[in-house]
Amino acid sequence: MQQLYQAHNIIDASIVKGLLEQGGIRVYLSGYYLQGGIGELPASGTLSLWVDDHQLVLGRQLIEDYLATQEQESGNNQTKD
Repeated sequence: MQQLYQAHNIIDASIVKGLLEQGGIRVYLSGYYLQGGIGELPASGTLSLWVDDHQLVLGRQLIEDYLATQEQESGNNQTKD
């Protein structure tokens, strides 16, 4: 297994995990239960998504496509205001 994604928070991790699972990728979410320790643990860097080695390339592509879509939508919302 290899780390594919470092999440900012549990919501971010859940969204990306769901996206990867919809793409047929089995995902392991590391650090889920550490979120209860925020305050005693660093607030970031505890959540990460891991995938099997052979699914790494597809996983990266799905995440890149997702992030590009998010940037486009963010840009479109700013120009409408």
